[in-house]
Amino acid sequence: MDLDRVLAQRLHTQGLTTASSDLLDVVRSLVCVQSQDAPLARWSLAQRTDYPGDAAITTALDSGELIRTHILRSTWHYLLPEDLGWLLDLTSPKLLRSMAARHRQLELDDPDVVRREQAGLTSLLSGRNFLTRRQIQTVLDRDDLRGERLGHLLMISELEGLVCSGPLVNGQHSYALVAEWVAPSQAKTRDEAVTELVQRFFVGHGPASIAHLARWTNLTKSEIKAAITDLGSALDSTVLGGDELWHAPTLPDPGSGKGAFLFQLFDEAYLTYPSSNFPRVPDHPSGDQALSVAEAGGGVVISDLLDVGWWKRKDLGRTTRVTLSLAPSLSPRQRSAIEAQAALLAAHTDRTLALADPS
Repeated sequence: MDLDRVLAQRLHTQGLTTASSDLLDVVRSLVCVQSQDAPLARWSLAQRTDYPGDAAITTALDSGELIRTHILRSTWHYLLPEDLGWLLDLTSPKLLRSMAARHRQLELDDPDVVRREQAGLTSLLSGRNFLTRRQIQTVLDRDDLRGERLGHLLMISELEGLVCSGPLVNGQHSYALVAEWVAPSQAKTRDEAVTELVQRFFVGHGPASIAHLARWTNLTKSEIKAAITDLGSALDSTVLGGDELWHAPTLPDPGSGKGAFLFQLFDEAYLTYPSSNFPRVPDHPSGDQALSVAEAGGGVVISDLLDVGWWKRKDLGRTTRVTLSLAPSLSPRQRSAIEAQAALLAAHTDRTLALADPS
């Protein structure tokens, strides 16, 4: 399988060229969807679900059908509540150990101190009293529990399954007690959890390598290999440039994969595959410079399976300004398709498009 075929297949697998009508099915297929830039993470979901408005996705958050929390890595993800418990059990202990040095610096390494702070947090949120981080800080009114220290206490509490996202409060992420917001689910043994995660990742993200999954989560490569062996014919593989890429046993024809996409920087279709990503065109406006992970509010422009530029978004009242920086070699057809995507991005939040193209 050549690179174009692999890229087209991933677009198909992730629902970008065969959009689903069901938001929850999309999240279930991807298992977890990286969402530290929450508004644009909702755009990523919209791209896979026939472009529903942003309000339709926030409704799922407000109802608890969709959860946003720290999981898999030290960043936020969207996931379904039914997957919260076993994924935390599987990945959180190793992740918490990896942050031990920073927690010592923040004086959050003493379990008694953490439990005492969590008792106060539990009391504060009890009774479905959904609060944003700023509201929690204001109510606590303590100089020793501000900024990064409060942020890490909340992250620890998320990774330990005490809190997760609640409904949006004035458009902002709030916290809820998991015990009050998420229905209990059946626990899994570690072997069961590893096998399920490996299968669902490759079926929902494939063709992908063992290294791609190891980056995506904190499973070891030996654990992943063992699970692949146990799964047998439930997975199949292809080879690209010497790398073995795993996927569902039956792959439908993905078509050409041609078309335009405005991927936010943390989109699963762009971020997941650093070793076999969309090639850059020679006249890319950024040259060889990579987009910074600090580039919140924008991302990469893909046209016909090639990385052809970058974009940034800024909401201005009832207008969304989308700034495009594109390779000069693009054809009028390609530019038109990209601009149509920018219009969909603005419409996603019920705004009109103001297009800027410094190139």
